[in-house]
Amino acid sequence: MSTASHLEPATLEQAKQLGLLAEEFEKIKEILGRTPNFNELSVYAVMWSEHCSYKNSIKWLKTLPRKGKHLLVEAGEENAGLVDLGDGLGCAFKIESHNHPSALEPYQGAATGVGGIHRDIFTMGARPICALNSLRFGDLENDRTKYLLKGVVKGIGDYGNCFGVPTVAGEVYFEPVYQTNPLVNAMSVGIVKTNETVSAISKGAGNPVYIVGSATGKDGIHGAAFASKDITEDSAKDLPAVQVGDPFQEKLLLEATLEVIKTGAVVGMQDMGAAGITCSTSEMSAKGKSGMKVWLDKVPTRQQNMKPWEILLSESQERMLIIVEKGKEAEVEKVFDKWDLHCAIIGEVTDTGILEYYMNNELVAKVPAESLVLGGGAPVYEREYKEPAYYSENKKFSIDTVEQPEDLKEVAKTLVQQLNIASKKWVYEQYDSMVGIVNTSTNRPSDAAVVRLDGSNKLLAVSVDCNSRYVWADPQQGGQIAVAEAARNIVCSGGTPSAVTNCLNFGNPYNPEVYWQFVNAVQGMGKACEALDTPVTGGNVSFYNQSTEGGAVYPTPTIGMIGIVEDKDSTMTLDFKKAGHKIYVIGEMKEDIASSEYLTKYHNISNSPAPYFDLATEVKVQAAVSDLINAQVIESAHDVSEGGLFITLLESAMAGKRGFEIETDSDVRKDAYLFGEAQSRVVVSVNPDKEDAFLDTLTKHDVDFSNIGIVTSSMIYIDKERWGSAGTWKDMYDNALEKVLG
Repeated sequence: MSTASHLEPATLEQAKQLGLLAEEFEKIKEILGRTPNFNELSVYAVMWSEHCSYKNSIKWLKTLPRKGKHLLVEAGEENAGLVDLGDGLGCAFKIESHNHPSALEPYQGAATGVGGIHRDIFTMGARPICALNSLRFGDLENDRTKYLLKGVVKGIGDYGNCFGVPTVAGEVYFEPVYQTNPLVNAMSVGIVKTNETVSAISKGAGNPVYIVGSATGKDGIHGAAFASKDITEDSAKDLPAVQVGDPFQEKLLLEATLEVIKTGAVVGMQDMGAAGITCSTSEMSAKGKSGMKVWLDKVPTRQQNMKPWEILLSESQERMLIIVEKGKEAEVEKVFDKWDLHCAIIGEVTDTGILEYYMNNELVAKVPAESLVLGGGAPVYEREYKEPAYYSENKKFSIDTVEQPEDLKEVAKTLVQQLNIASKKWVYEQYDSMVGIVNTSTNRPSDAAVVRLDGSNKLLAVSVDCNSRYVWADPQQGGQIAVAEAARNIVCSGGTPSAVTNCLNFGNPYNPEVYWQFVNAVQGMGKACEALDTPVTGGNVSFYNQSTEGGAVYPTPTIGMIGIVEDKDSTMTLDFKKAGHKIYVIGEMKEDIASSEYLTKYHNISNSPAPYFDLATEVKVQAAVSDLINAQVIESAHDVSEGGLFITLLESAMAGKRGFEIETDSDVRKDAYLFGEAQSRVVVSVNPDKEDAFLDTLTKHDVDFSNIGIVTSSMIYIDKERWGSAGTWKDMYDNALEKVLG
């Protein structure tokens, strides 16, 4: 792209090359009262990109519930959600995507995704205590997919392990629609004393503006714009848009940041993620209704002769912008000198509301801060949407058209080795789940990860969930299920669901059918969050997850959720404890195989609705399970999800080195009973000595439940037919992924 003189008036052609629409170029000219130069055009292009401005999604995001009794800040007020845990502690948490970079350079794409989300947490003053991730890949028989999986997992593991924050939970799915465009969603959870939080704000005319951390290079330039377009065969040419991470530098930055906050000299602080200096200067200024003068030649750089727009747009990692109270510069610089980190004054706060960027005392860009952000001048669109033809086809599905196989044991063997069901130990064994000396995960088998909190008797339950096939089948119902399963996992682990962060991964928003998926999924999520009292604290929208040859990915609204566990005696695990314990299902058994792994992978039927789900029933089931755990009358709890009841029972058996014996219900087709994925069901085990107390507690709730069998020492029996030992099944379950990887 020609930028012959970055101070000459920019052209419409340049605007289009940077991803701006013709009408957006005209709007910029209207705001400025003149034609922007190339530096200014670059600033608007990146800040008005979908990745930064949410211009195609904000209308619907505002419909999500944003208030809750535990929230310390509402959605959008800060870089991450902040929830009151009691005991003077708050929890900062957020999930974000790094999909496009990971599709092209999986190791650095995933690593910098982890680094960026952790910075969002510690720039608020919180120490990250754990990480989670949600990953989607294509056909693992494909060599390219193997390369992507190995690179992403190694990138996450290396960065997290070196940075010293444990990865405690996650999910991995494989579907052909993610072949070209994998999804890499990273979540960070941190703890802060509620009186030590820091806001991403700039205020106080004359206060110095510091850039701290790593030097600025050319990596990541136009990364936000790169994340706001489809992936094509030419995307590899955009590799400079993939950032490079350094976890050891980030560890120093973390410690220096938390130390400098204690000086009391920090007015505001923000991570430099997407759009780098441009984003942090504009968002902080707009929030504080202030302006800034910034001298770009004072920014520490890794390369010589960087142009103004390159410095403004660089997404080099491990950098932050800090506003310091004038007169306290020495205190701040002393801390960063101690940690051997760059700490340079690059500007000062003004009261003009204008961002003025200088290079060698020459004014190279001048724009109103408010015009760059949502609620100011950034455009907001309401896109056309229409129901896709496939949706009505899904509704036509009938279970009666599917013949029940004669040998269900062989079906079960196929399912237990399906990659969406089988063990992901090849993945999680590369993550250190116990790194660090405080706040470590309990590492017991439970539906959600349970993390100890230093300085409190409470624990934190954290989960990340989304079955995207359900969302594709019925976006509104699938969106509800994603929220409900995250909450159900927390409840089954002994927690009370508290709040949600989300990462909304969709295709091109200019496609009316993709946008229909988005609108309906958001509406479904909102209904479930309202019903389960889990407000949305913020998150990330990632559009353009599609390729020219493969089309759009499944709509994937990944839900990250936290919950509070009152004390260690309230925790619950999923493993069967002892032979002779009785097995109950809480929730209703349904003759339903819609969108199940069984229907799609065994019968190869892709068109069906989402599995049965009723939101009111879900609320009742979760309340019942929570009551049972608090009454200490059950030994285990595990929710029914992919693979249905059989896989749920098998996972509880394998985790406890036990077996089980059950009788199926003659009123429900046996394949649906064993492999159907109807929602709002939880398998619990009960000590016979506590069965009366269990039934007394359960009958207070308006929920279906049934006694289906008992825990055995090691063998599995279905309707008195011997299906072999749990150990044999465990071998198949544990090794399926590694067999494919070779």
